Amino acid sequence: MDSNTSSKIAEIEKLLSSETREEVRRGLELTIAEIGRCGTDSAQELFEALTSLFYIDPLDRPDLKPCLDEAIDLVIGLGDRVIPTLLERLNDSDLKAQIVIANVLGRLGADAVDPLLDAYHATNDPGKRSFILYALGHVRSPRAARGLPELLEAAAAKDPNLRDTATRAIGRIFEWIPRGELSPGEIGRVIDVLRANLADHNAGIRAKAIRSLGKLARFGHLNKDQCLWLYDTLKLVTGTDDRHAWDRAYIVRKEAREAMGHCYNMVHPDE
Repeated sequence: MDSNTSSKIAEIEKLLSSETREEVRRGLELTIAEIGRCGTDSAQELFEALTSLFYIDPLDRPDLKPCLDEAIDLVIGLGDRVIPTLLERLNDSDLKAQIVIANVLGRLGADAVDPLLDAYHATNDPGKRSFILYALGHVRSPRAARGLPELLEAAAAKDPNLRDTATRAIGRIFEWIPRGELSPGEIGRVIDVLRANLADHNAGIRAKAIRSLGKLARFGHLNKDQCLWLYDTLKLVTGTDDRHAWDRAYIVRKEAREAMGHCYNMVHPDE
């Protein structure tokens, strides 16, 4: 690295570490210019400085939220070369940064799936596994289906946070899995796991199980009999059947009402 580049990077690092929005904004402008001048290979040197912005709390510093968003876009622009380092940071960062990093990994797409699954199997820590699966749930690619066995395992885990994250991520990946790609047996196993979580003592997990089942219906992964079962179950949850034994948690009933709409047409094809 020549002295001019070293000096420019040092200036950028100083600006990005500032508490002043104008200086952070200027640092990002210089980062973009440096990437344009040297290409993304040299931009790897700026990775440390860019990811330092991941620690910004948008609630505490809403003025820096646009800077955080731009830093995220710049890191994603560096491509799959940053995945190993992001996975390391996922373990070492605070909660705010972990959420950002997980979202970045998800937005990196299909290339992140195998590294995420390798990282999942490299740890038994439920907190780390939870963020890994959170990232997997944000991958907008059919390749995310490779993580379905891990998601089903985690959705039945003892740790409630891991169970919660996996239950929601199951529904998210089904947004991107083509209809018919999974066998009826695989869909049946997914339904069995989500059905079990409908009885979870944690209302948030029950709500996420319903949301994920609703997504299976919405994106055409359920057959008619499965939709009929889901619709009857949702009527029970909302108290709209003749048993009047609705779920006491509002968030669960809210998710159930929305999910009912996703299977209504199959249940009532002539209306």
